[in-house]
Order: sequence, then structure tokens, then C-alpha cells
Amino acid sequence: MPSSPSSPALCLLRPLRSLRTLWWAWLLLAALTGCARLQPLPPAAHAGADAAWHAQLERWPRPDALLLGEQHDASAHQRWEADTVRWLATRGRLAALVLEMAEAGTRTDGLPADAGADQVRAALRWNEAAWPWERYREVVMAAVAAGVPVRGGNLPRAQMRAAMQDASLDGHLPPQALALQREAIAEGHCHLLPPERLMPMVRIQLARDASMARALLEARTPGRTVLLAAGWGHVRRDLGVPTWLPRDFESKVAIAQAGQALAAIKTEADYIHLTPALEPHDHCAELRARPPGAAPARP
Repeated sequence: MPSSPSSPALCLLRPLRSLRTLWWAWLLLAALTGCARLQPLPPAAHAGADAAWHAQLERWPRPDALLLGEQHDASAHQRWEADTVRWLATRGRLAALVLEMAEAGTRTDGLPADAGADQVRAALRWNEAAWPWERYREVVMAAVAAGVPVRGGNLPRAQMRAAMQDASLDGHLPPQALALQREAIAEGHCHLLPPERLMPMVRIQLARDASMARALLEARTPGRTVLLAAGWGHVRRDLGVPTWLPRDFESKVAIAQAGQALAAIKTEADYIHLTPALEPHDHCAELRARPPGAAPARP
């Protein structure tokens, strides 16, 4: 997923000639975090961020789903997600935790609250190469310990090739939104993606959002809230998972931003959660310097 501070997708180096190459491309999407330079967040603003977030949770009624958008390499965002899991669970408000980081069809249903990490990882068929477990351990295990099921929401790897060729996905978004999605994919890939590969990658993005939406609908429980943790591009109201949800499904969107909120998403969320800025890191420069065909670095 859109999944970086500057766009929902990230950089590729060369055309996708095989499913293996496609998979590496999506590992790269999960691993990198874009090329934006973020401004520092004043310490005072961050100090009250958690308290402000809890107050917001109190004000909201019990929506069918709460969609949390993160920047994957910002550890403060995973801590925020884990805190939200615990806050909702202790109040009996959490129905399930759905993850972009695990494939649809995987789940911890049936595991005891004291299940170990190895059991949980096996149940979710956790892909360490794409999503380092230690980065998400706290989020996942907080739900398991609370007796809340954790379910994968991402498009299964086996379905990616079909999604690339599924032209029916092209009509899901209105033309203007589809153009925004195409531009986000192109920019997120540092404009290194060949033009003929752009629309197939947009289709995968759309298919991933649709898959996560289906997981939310499946976990829907009256009176409680399903929590989705995903890259922030996936939860945008104009482009992402919300566009696949029916009108009678009430959702709230909260997006975490490291440093400052990007103008592009200020109107696409119900809440912006600010965390300290990360050190500037130009991933696009790294990709341009990498020899064609080189495997991406692990996240």
C-alpha cells in the first residue's frame, strides 16, 4: 500500500517480468518510505498527542471500523496502533484487528490469549522479508493477549498477477481520483516505473484496498469496532479502502504523520496524529544508484 510520507506507493527499478520480480517490488513498497523531507514537530505538540487521541476516541461513537494509517518505518506509529488496540480492548470495544501486514485468509481465531509469538506468526503466515516481526509484535500481541482476533487483510500473493490484468478495476474510482492514484504510484516509484507498468501497479493497489475492505466487512460486529492497521495511503477516503465500503458501514479514518501533516491528506482523514519527524532519507537517490536487477534491501 500507498505507504510512504509522500505517496501510497514506492519506487521500482525496472519492468516486472515475473511474479518473483513483482513480489520483490511489493516488498520494496512495504520497506521504503518515500523521499519527502519532513519538518520537525515541536516537542510540546507531540507531548499531548496521545492524550488528544484518547480524547478523540472518547468522543467518537462506536463506528463499524477505525482505519489507522501509518508510515511503515516510523516506530512511533506502531506504538500508536498498539496503544489504540489496548485502549479499545480494555473498554470492550474492539471486535478484531485487521492488518495490511498479513494476507487475507490468515487469522488467529481460536488461539488462546497466552499464545506465544511463534504460534501467532504461524497462524498469520507472517512474511518476515516484507514485514519485520519486531516492528509489529507489540500491535499484534496486544490484540491476542486481549482475546481479540487478528486477521490478515492484504491481497494474497497468489492473486497479484490476476489483479494486474483485471481491467474491471480501472472503473472503480472516478476519473479524477484514478488520475491522482496513477500520479501517486508514479511519484511513489520515483518516476522509475515504465509507463506500460503503471496501470498494472495501480490495479494491484486497488485490489489490495478491496481485499482489506472485505476483511473489515467480514469482521463487522454490532456495537464494536474493527481496527485496520495499514499504510496511510491505503486509508485515504478519496483513494483507498473507504471507497470499497458500503454506505451503511460507518468508518473513521486516522492518519499518523511523522513531522507534519502533508496537505494532500489533511482532508482525507477524520484525525491526524502527529509524531516526531524522522531523519531525512532520500530513498529515491538510493534506488537510482542501485544496479538494475539488484535485490532491494530488507526493511
